[in-house]
Amino acid sequence: MAGAGAARVPDIVGRGEEQQVLRRLVERLPDGGGVLVVRGDPGVGKSTLLAEAARLAPGFGARVLRTTGVEPAGQVAFAGLEQLLRPLRNSIGHLARPQRAALASALGQADDAVPDVFLVALATLNLVAEAAPVLVVVEDGQWLDQPSAEVLAFVARRLDFEPIGIVAAIRAGHSSPLADAAMPVLDLAPLSGPASAALLDARFPTLPAVARRRVLDEAAGNPLALLEFPLSLAGTPESRRLLNLLGEPDNRLPPDLTEEAVGVAGSQPSLSPHDPVASQLPPHSAGMLGASLRQLTEHARGAAEAIEAEPLSDVGAVEGRLPLPERLERAFGARTQGLPEATLALLLAAAVDDGDELSEVLAAATIIRGGEPVTVDDVAPAVAGGLIAVAGGRLEFRHPLVRSAILQQAPPGRRHRAHAALAEVLRADIERRAWHRGASVIGPDDDVAADLGAAGVRALRRGAVETAVAAFERAAQLSVDLARRADRLLRAADLAAETGRRDAVRRLLGQAEALDLSSAQRTLATWIRDSFDDGLHDVAANTRGLADLAERVAAGGDADLALRILWTAAIRCYFAEPGEDVRRWVVAVAERSCPDSGDPRLLAILAFVAPIERGRAVLDRLPEVTARSAGDPTAARLLSNAAMATGAFDTGLALATAAVTGLRAQGRLALLARAASVRSWCAWQLTDLAEAIPSAREAVRLARETGQPHIRLLALAHECVIAATVGEDDEAERLASEVERAALPAGLRPALAGVQAARGLSALGTGRYSDAFEHLRRVFDPADPAYHLGSRCFLIGDLVEAAVRSGRAEPVRPLLAEMEVAGRSTPSPSLHLNLRYARALLATDDNAEGLFQAALRADLARWPFARARVQLAYGQWLRRQRRPAEARGHLRAAREAFDALGTVAWGDRARWDLRASGEASRGRPAPARELLTPQELQIAQMAADGLTNREIGQRLYLSHRTVSTHLQRIYPKLGVTSRGALAGALQQ
Repeated sequence: MAGAGAARVPDIVGRGEEQQVLRRLVERLPDGGGVLVVRGDPGVGKSTLLAEAARLAPGFGARVLRTTGVEPAGQVAFAGLEQLLRPLRNSIGHLARPQRAALASALGQADDAVPDVFLVALATLNLVAEAAPVLVVVEDGQWLDQPSAEVLAFVARRLDFEPIGIVAAIRAGHSSPLADAAMPVLDLAPLSGPASAALLDARFPTLPAVARRRVLDEAAGNPLALLEFPLSLAGTPESRRLLNLLGEPDNRLPPDLTEEAVGVAGSQPSLSPHDPVASQLPPHSAGMLGASLRQLTEHARGAAEAIEAEPLSDVGAVEGRLPLPERLERAFGARTQGLPEATLALLLAAAVDDGDELSEVLAAATIIRGGEPVTVDDVAPAVAGGLIAVAGGRLEFRHPLVRSAILQQAPPGRRHRAHAALAEVLRADIERRAWHRGASVIGPDDDVAADLGAAGVRALRRGAVETAVAAFERAAQLSVDLARRADRLLRAADLAAETGRRDAVRRLLGQAEALDLSSAQRTLATWIRDSFDDGLHDVAANTRGLADLAERVAAGGDADLALRILWTAAIRCYFAEPGEDVRRWVVAVAERSCPDSGDPRLLAILAFVAPIERGRAVLDRLPEVTARSAGDPTAARLLSNAAMATGAFDTGLALATAAVTGLRAQGRLALLARAASVRSWCAWQLTDLAEAIPSAREAVRLARETGQPHIRLLALAHECVIAATVGEDDEAERLASEVERAALPAGLRPALAGVQAARGLSALGTGRYSDAFEHLRRVFDPADPAYHLGSRCFLIGDLVEAAVRSGRAEPVRPLLAEMEVAGRSTPSPSLHLNLRYARALLATDDNAEGLFQAALRADLARWPFARARVQLAYGQWLRRQRRPAEARGHLRAAREAFDALGTVAWGDRARWDLRASGEASRGRPAPARELLTPQELQIAQMAADGLTNREIGQRLYLSHRTVSTHLQRIYPKLGVTSRGALAGALQQ
């Protein structure tokens, strides 16, 4: 392939294994992708390895896209993404319309609101995939703005079938979505002693022995220190300039020092009028720079002798008391000594700039110098000194520590002037101008605060919540009016809670509560503190206090905030167990506070808090409210929660499906994870495994991706119950153990109830009735962590069956009586079908037949598994009554239903009873869907429904190339050769 002809260069000293890891990633690019995070201390060689990957990529036909995190730009939303996608901007118009609009807004090409950062991420994935094979190189990933880092992490998790490679450098001790996304990490240790000596001797072969020993000791294996510390020992500016050339920050081992010196000089910009950089400089400037470098090159061959004869400053100048990064900064800072004032102004403007355009840096430097022009002529000394590089009208620092050194050397007042100058240059860019204005002042300034507030609003429209939090916080710090300061702090805290940043919430609320807050502000602060992340991080917190707070808010006229607070309380009631008194109080406050009895939020609150007592009211209002809210995916999600909690799983499935469709189109992946979880649970209750399996898997994946651990546990519990239903007992127990380990400490009752339901179903399916009874009765014991009010309604039939089969019928009669009372309060379909089943199982022989027949006469068209279980139990009862001929029809129908549904263990039970009744039974054919993974099943179903690969990709947040690869794997599994045959294969 193309890579075979790539020119070989000397190995990087001491990094042979690391080079091989990078090479393997790049070699995969024509056919597949991968990710590698290179992590290490400053100067340890991260940039050198990334440069090596970028050098290799073209040899394998891959295009290189680059972006660099810049600390001053950390709050400018999508700054890193804009830099990365700059070469592809002309291709954005080829994306699907929603993605095109989202990406254009994120990159500042349009002013439309971005509904969710994940839609931007999908657009980025598709845009880069169209340009593939591509190597994405991310320098200083720890300083990428949060939205850009989240987009790249999203892309990185979807490269199984994409010829896209991502290599990112992250400084050790720093966090980043790229480093926190369970991606492969290559940790760079310092060089070994022999490797350090080899590098130092190769670059500075005539360094005196005393200096050599000191440099090796002080550098401690840091390659950049090994290359920079000798330069700080040079006695004259002239030798330092020459040593700068010889000490280019790259730890390749050259075959000959003087050849390397010529090569380094030859690699500097502007040596020729044909060089790309030269085209950015005036002819006379390019010629001056080229002449200067040529002159240095002519002297390079005698460098070794000159260095040996050169007097050295005291080696103690390398300050061992300072941390290594600071000493490196000082070494770089020494390079600026003697530079012209105009060049120093230009370097400072570049150091505080969050962009890389040479024109804006020159304009800002001119303002810094009071209007005295700074031109491209003033760039040449910084380029010659090895501090910066210029290409294509853009400027970059040779190493991130150069930027840090320049910032450290500049007095605070001069840095403030530099930021003010950039703000002046960037008048048309609202966000960047606001941040530079914010960095240019010390004390309160309402005008600057207003600019930052506007930048925060704009960041929110672009989906950059983290950026908005920082903008509102800085705006608060600069606000003169204390009430306005408090408002901005509370807004920042509210947004930080939405993103799950507990530490930020506490810090911001602490700042706000130190002020003289109004009653309304105190109320909001209390709610933000108590309602962290929709109430899911602290499910056992003061639920009664939240209801009291909501009542005060409603009395003050803010019904909307009251309902938000009550929804938090409702979630805690669903996940925890506050007690009946608290539940009744939450219901009373909700019904008094909401003026609209058909508000979807009110129905969801009532269903979560009092699924039995308010079940009838919720289910009676549900059809009308659903019709009134048609087309609103947020309302559909709330209503699906209400239907699920009250046992109307057929209605819940329809509503959750509508919510999933709408939220997917909007790119709201956090809410999509929750809607998919509800959809999987409702589909499982109806034994629609073709929907339940992929929905649960998607909910797990998206909950992990959007940082919702409790939703992930719920979805894993759903997967656990599904596995038990289809007879995958080992997988069910593995998932049960995983969920239980995390859910027990958190007190997540519905997840723990799901674990016991799964274990009970596994035991029932395999005839271990005593085990099933022990597992299931825990859900009915108020003292047990798995007790869950709503789960009892759909498990009472299972518990009674386990009790009857294990000879423990008497202990469950009081529980059945209790659930019968509940049934008089709610028309819950799930509860009543379970009650009919339980009655028949517990009945005497005189009454059982009529009760079985009554159970079968009920409308169970949407509940095929429940109907088949009644048929199985009825057939078993008839066989025990010595009526085998009558039993066979029911047992046969049960077997066929179980086989069609894929519930293996239950089908085997029906076969055994059929044989016992005198009828042979054929083996069960494996349904086609059991041959596919959950994601393959989802893709196959969508393809069978006629969706194109691009449409499937848009719905599943995958590239169309990944969808195509999946389909190529699906066809042979199902024994088909085209998408047209998928529908028939999936029905088998």
